[in-house]
Amino acid sequence: MIEIKKIDSGFGIGVKLQNANFLLISAKKGYIMCGYLNMETAEKLGDVACIVTGVKTFEDVLKAKVVRVSKSARALGLKEGITGKEALDLLSA
Repeated sequence: MIEIKKIDSGFGIGVKLQNANFLLISAKKGYIMCGYLNMETAEKLGDVACIVTGVKTFEDVLKAKVVRVSKSARALGLKEGITGKEALDLLSA
């Protein structure tokens, strides 16, 4: 499933796999991923990425607290404890 999530500063494109608990919302500067994905790989690639856990829907991603951020994401102002929506606002600006 692909869905566009509109937020204050722009939008993100959400991808959800039906047969796995896989969620990702990609924006202009980076992405929010569920715990299914690997932060170590994101770090190796220099990606601007953050992780939220315990999510099953795109709305869950936006409400969840960020539990981990890549170095590149931290440089843009993302940090642990902000909501997925706050992260998406920063990633979309």
